[in-house]
Formats: sequence, structure tokens, C-alpha cells
Amino acid sequence: MIVGIIPARYASTRFPGKPLADIKGKSMIRRVYEQASQSSLLKKIIVATDDERIYDHVKGFGGEVVMTAIHHPSGTDRCWDALQQLNENYQYIINIQGDEPIINPKQIDELATVLDGTVELATQMQKITDHKTLFNPDKARIVLNSNNEALYFTRSVIPYLKNVSEKEWHLHHNYYRHVGMYAYRTDVLEKITKLPVSSLEKAESLEQLRWLQNGYKIKCVETGFESYSIDTPDDLQQVLSLL
Repeated sequence: MIVGIIPARYASTRFPGKPLADIKGKSMIRRVYEQASQSSLLKKIIVATDDERIYDHVKGFGGEVVMTAIHHPSGTDRCWDALQQLNENYQYIINIQGDEPIINPKQIDELATVLDGTVELATQMQKITDHKTLFNPDKARIVLNSNNEALYFTRSVIPYLKNVSEKEWHLHHNYYRHVGMYAYRTDVLEKITKLPVSSLEKAESLEQLRWLQNGYKIKCVETGFESYSIDTPDDLQQVLSLL
């Protein structure tokens, strides 16, 4: 069985209280919850929050929610906290981003489909088709092995293509950017939450490098669905225009 967990913090440097931001009559967290609930492969959806306002709001619209500790360093840690409070046993947990109110439930199912018991960790990726995205330092890129498992995540652009103009790199090699929805096998989730911050993680500021550096395998699933996350009020306006 697979449970979908939506971490939702109230505190945010760039957009405080964004889970409760109104998006055409519904809060952002409610829209994420309702979209995720349409997934055909998730047994249950849970919001994991550290704030009573979010907790009460989710209860108010009939959603399932648990209160977690305040000072979790990542959504991964919050997912483990929430999982321990559930009375059912799950083989996998999918960490659904709480700031993507128009996530397509089919995108969640794409990730869930590969969770066959042997996969330790999984995430999504999208092929890069333009120079601007390829060299955007805010986008994490993935280097893959032949089994579509991550060899490395980086804010740089690798591999370097010798004797090819940088503006044409994406035309000569398949580069992929990371799409940040994670799936964890339950036993692996417990272990990775106990790992100390790694040197590669510090260097790139990418949590998943801690897992790779400690020998875990991350399956990468290509998706054709665009992701629209809300990190600032300006991002909210973009999503409103799409709706």
C-alpha cells in the first residue's frame, strides 16, 4: 500500500502562511489535497503540518491531517514523523509538494507505478529542451545510469560536451531536470532520516545527495506534466492565470 503525505509548514521566508493562501475560493493546501485524492494508486492522503491553523483548516474541509514537530529540517523528516502516527502499515510513502495546487493526479500515479518493492527511493524528471533551462542554477539536473537511476544531482551542467557550443548542448545530449516529488520505501525512509548531512549535500544544497552519498539508489521516472510550485506571491499570480 502507498500513502501520500503532504508536508505543510506555515512559516516561509518568502511567503508566510502560503498553505492557507486563497486560490479562487479554496486554500492552496485544499487544492493540493483534492488533486492528490484523485490518484488511483494511493490508499490514503495525509497532510503533515506543524501549525494549528493549518491543522484546523484541513479538519474543517474534511481532510486527514496529523500534527508533527516544528523543527524538522526537511519534508522528508516530516513525512517520517507523520507515518509513525498512522495505524496502518504502508510499503511506500509519496511526498507530495504542498505548494503545487494544480498537480495532476496522473503525475502521482506515474511515480507510484514503479514502486514494485525493490525500488528504494524514486523521484521524477523532465527532459530539458532549451538552453535557458539547462543553464538555470535554480534547476537541479540529473545524471543517470542505464537503469534510469540517479548517479548524481547537480546545479551545474554535466556532462560537459567538448567541441559543441553550449547553446546547442541540449540538442546533442539528453539532459533532465529534477521534478521534486519523492517516493520512499518505508524501511529506507526510516534509515535516511537518521543520516547526518553529507559533504555533497552541503556543496549543492540538495538533500537527495545525502542518500546517494550513503549508497542508496534513486529511481528516476520521466514525466510530461509541468509542475507549478508557489514560492512567492508572484508565483501565485501565475497559477491564478493558469486557472
